[in-house]
Amino acid sequence: MNSVQTQGTALVTGASSGIGAIYAERLAARGFDLLLVARDQGRLEAAASKLRAEHGVQVEVLKADLTQKDDVLKLEQRLRSDSSISLLLNNAGVAADGLLANSDMEQMERLIQLNVTTVTRLASAAAASFAKAGRGTIINIASVVALFPERFNATYSASKAYVLSLTQSLNAELDGTGVKVQAVLPGVTRTEIWERSGIDASQIPADMVMEAGEMVDAALSGLDQGELITIPSLPNAGDWDAFVAARYVMAPNLSKSKAAARYK
Repeated sequence: MNSVQTQGTALVTGASSGIGAIYAERLAARGFDLLLVARDQGRLEAAASKLRAEHGVQVEVLKADLTQKDDVLKLEQRLRSDSSISLLLNNAGVAADGLLANSDMEQMERLIQLNVTTVTRLASAAAASFAKAGRGTIINIASVVALFPERFNATYSASKAYVLSLTQSLNAELDGTGVKVQAVLPGVTRTEIWERSGIDASQIPADMVMEAGEMVDAALSGLDQGELITIPSLPNAGDWDAFVAARYVMAPNLSKSKAAARYK
């Protein structure tokens, strides 16, 4: 029996380490049961045992490779059929280094599968299930490179821009359903993603690197405040507000035929 009143089940992808593992701990502390998804069965089991002991919540582990369509479809079906799931954390992702012209296209295709296709399928399934229930939360982990694509690998930056756009559109689609949506745009965060992607993180200035725990705590604070977009490393939230305001000022002019005159 749980020692806390459950908030439902949080499905966390990429839950065996880094951001996903910390989110799992924070969500367990908030009273969520957990469905932890990753490729590393051993790490998942160890994390599950610790979370059960420390927080008195139910924890299920599911070994899955979310670059593989069959595994994604099984998880998608679970989201659609399990009414206990009330939160989806779309966290699993991979980075890449180097120039697009010199890239291993098989690697880039796997990146797109994980960062774009899997995120979309799971968000769609969660949106359908949560809207039907009239409650739920979808958190998509993007990146600040969605706003500054010139600063990083082209495919990775584009994939995170997609996640940002998907979240904004999905939020509009779910307006009035009772479902909360959030995109989190971390800056450089100390996790294993760098090593796995062949990037030497030690070359990044220390003052640019945020600890994963700090990042998650800031992201959850943003969620509590009802933010659609949370940038944990941004000192002044007003800067984002100004960016959004500028976008809306420009929006009415994007489809005016007379604007074409400036190209003549």
